[in-house]
Parts: sequence; structure tokens; C-alpha cells
Amino acid sequence: MKQTKIFLSTIALAMIIGLTGCEEPTEPDMDNATRNQKKITLGEQLFSDTNLSQNRTMSCASCHDLNHAMVDTRAGSEIGASKGDDNVALGDRNAPTAAYAAFSPRFHFDAGEGLFMGGQFLDGRAKDLKAQAKGPFLNPLEMQMPDKGSVIERIKENAMYIAQLKEIYGDDIFNDDEKAYDAVADSIALFEMSPVFAPFNSKYDKYLAGKETLTDMEQEGLKLFEGKAMCSACHPAITDNGSRPLFTDFSYDNLGVPVNNVLRSANGVSDIDNGLGKEVNDPSLNGAFKVSTLRNIAVTGPYMHNGVFKDLKTVVHFYNTRDTGGINPETSNPWEPGEVDATKNISELGNLGLTDHEEDAIVAFLDTLTDEKFRP
Repeated sequence: MKQTKIFLSTIALAMIIGLTGCEEPTEPDMDNATRNQKKITLGEQLFSDTNLSQNRTMSCASCHDLNHAMVDTRAGSEIGASKGDDNVALGDRNAPTAAYAAFSPRFHFDAGEGLFMGGQFLDGRAKDLKAQAKGPFLNPLEMQMPDKGSVIERIKENAMYIAQLKEIYGDDIFNDDEKAYDAVADSIALFEMSPVFAPFNSKYDKYLAGKETLTDMEQEGLKLFEGKAMCSACHPAITDNGSRPLFTDFSYDNLGVPVNNVLRSANGVSDIDNGLGKEVNDPSLNGAFKVSTLRNIAVTGPYMHNGVFKDLKTVVHFYNTRDTGGINPETSNPWEPGEVDATKNISELGNLGLTDHEEDAIVAFLDTLTDEKFRP
């Protein structure tokens, strides 16, 4: 069983905000708090600016809706992946929530655990939030800009952006497209570190603070979550240092998820998605994807790295009966083999022995992890 060691408090997050930033050669004189607030303001504007995509139709917020738990709610995304700026290109992975992403540590190998940890994207290919923010603009399946210079030219169409970037990063920021692009990503990353993305105000947070009471069903679900269902092995509900739980240990795991045949039919992809294994060139990690936070999980479907499941109860039933001849309630057929079946986790899921009522109790508990703004 994986041991959970990494938890970040809000104080630690504030330290990250204070230390994150590109290396500006001529940074204007202002205190760090003022500079960071200006970065956050700029980052918020950039996050929702569709002019920074090739056809001016797509922004970061298109796939990470600020009003819906930072996931894609556009028509068509329910098949499991998001369409790109041309409304045609279609990826092969589900857009993960950007909420609470700031707490993920930089991508690294933990020698003590023997595990890769942290990073951004489902396969960890970006070491941190700033590296992640640089990706979508140039991704041919997403915002489809041809190069960094083209993004900066779009930035320079907006006089307000020019003034803000010069004020924050120095008058010479546009002398080098690479540094300007770094500054754009830096400001977006700072915005993603703001409380907008991590309010910690779910019913469960209030329960931990002694301000709310869980129902009997929710209490039962919590007990199962930490015990029989073994969810807390990767998604701890209680931290060992008193900080607020993030419901992920930031590691990577192969859950034996089957192919999303509907998505594959739509995007024409035929290659096996090996996830982390491909990124680190280790076949033993083929099919492993980042352990996602369960915060807001009740409102961030479809589920799994490829969006193959639509309903949260289906996910719980999959964990429970994957290896025992269980039936997928969404297809009425037995579970299909995992896309990368040979390396799947068989010690913590697949044969949990939960009753239907116990599955419902876990779903009831998971619903308490929804932040106040996103509750129906």
C-alpha cells in the first residue's frame, strides 16, 4: 500500500506564491505581495481570453470553467475529451479539474516511496503549474497557436496587457519572446494558485471544522472510504499534520481503465495510451496516470483519464467489482479489460466486496467534497 507523505497547508501555498515567478532581469520596484496580486489579476484576464487561440474561440477557461469546478462543460465534452480551437480536433484524454492543482508538488521521483510524484497533466509531463500553462497555447489539439511569438503578438494587440506586463516584469519584457511567454505563463500560474481555485469550503471542510454534521449515510461512506474500500490509500481524507486534506497523494497508478470506445471512434486514435510509462520510459509504469484529487468529484464527470465513465456510482462499482465479473451499469455488459491490463493495480481495487448500499454510502460521502459554489 502506498504511504502518503506529501500534504501542503495554505501557509505552504502562500510560500509557493511568494517564490514562484520567472527570472526577470529588470523587475520593477514593488513589494512581493503587490507584485503577486498584480500577476494574479493579469493571470485571471489571460485565463479567459479567447483571443490567445488560433481562431480566437478558445481560452484556458474553455476546458476549465471557473463556474463549474474548473472542468469542460461545453457541448460534446461528455464523450470524454475536449474539442480544440477549430471545433474539430479532439484529444484522447479527459480535461482534469484545475481546482486545487496548485498543491501538487513539482514532478519528481521519491526514492523513499519508490514512486514518481507530483507534476501537472495526467501523465506528469509538466513539472509545475507554470510549465503546464505554457502547453495548451501551442498544442495542435487545443489552442493551436503555431509558436510562442504568435502568442506574444496576440498579447501585444491589447494595450492593457502591454502596460501590465511592463509594470510587473519590466519595460524590456517584450525584447525577448521567450521571456514574455514565460511571464504570461507565470501570471496564469499565480492566478491558479489563488483562492478562486482552492476555497476549501465544502461540507466536509465544514465538518472537519466542527461547523457541519454529516448524515448517517455520509458518515458510513467516510468510514468505508478510510477502511473497507481502501480509497484513502491514494486519496487520504485525514492528514497527518492537521492541514486540510487534498484527497490525493500525488502519485501515479494504473487502475485498469478500459478504452473509451466512443471517444476513440470519434477521434480516430488507435495507439495505446501508456501515460506515465511513456513519459519516463518505463514499461512497468505503462497505463499509470496521476491520482486526481477527489475534491468536487461529484460535479466533474465524465470520469477516469479518458472520460470512459459518466456516473460517479459507476466509478465506485468499477473499483468494487472490476475483477469479479461485475457489470458496467452504463453498458449492461461485463467490464472490459483495461487498456494496459498487465500492469494494473490489483491490491487496492477490483475485488472490494462492497454491497450496493455501501457503494451508495461512498458516493454520498464523495458528494460532501463539493465546494460551496459548485453545489447544485
